[in-house]
Amino acid sequence: MTPVLDLAGIFVFALSGALEGVRKRLDVVGMAVLAFFTAVGGGIMRDLFIGVQPAAFRDTGYLLVPVAATVIAFFWHPQVERAMPGVLVFDAAGLGLFCAVGTSKALFYGLTPMHAVFLGVCTAVGGGVIRDVLSGETPTLLYDRELYAVPAILGSTAMAMLNALDVRGFAATLSSAVLAFTFRILAMRYGWRAPLARGISGPE
Repeated sequence: MTPVLDLAGIFVFALSGALEGVRKRLDVVGMAVLAFFTAVGGGIMRDLFIGVQPAAFRDTGYLLVPVAATVIAFFWHPQVERAMPGVLVFDAAGLGLFCAVGTSKALFYGLTPMHAVFLGVCTAVGGGVIRDVLSGETPTLLYDRELYAVPAILGSTAMAMLNALDVRGFAATLSSAVLAFTFRILAMRYGWRAPLARGISGPE
């Protein structure tokens, strides 16, 4: 992932975390904490599992971008909320990029394809899980009714399969990211939902 794309994905995720802080009526410090962990929490989890120093602790951009997102949400959250349909598109793009790059990094460090897929999904959705826990919500990952984790699983699996076929680098990353992005956009557009257990109805 290029630094620009990386930081763009971090910014969108950070913005969603800061907005959650607004909805929970947190102060600016709470907003910043949610913004930071939503943006880079998944990457930190991945790197700790791999056993390397998290990238978030080596590059100041990983700190400054969530701060910028917090400032924007603090002063202009009504305008950002109104622009959420557009923001969700960028969020889907970040999801695709993060799952592909997370899987690629795990494979680079010698993990098996199955474990690499797991860490790719962690990279994409881990920040959202941390955000939900910190804000007192049940993690949406546990009831993926809006198909957020499923696109990440598809993108990560595609990345692992392409790696096994010796298709690597930008082509593999782009293809996997586009797959996850497209599936996420279609799920939002057509209201696709993950199935519940047999005989269980959804919320009223």
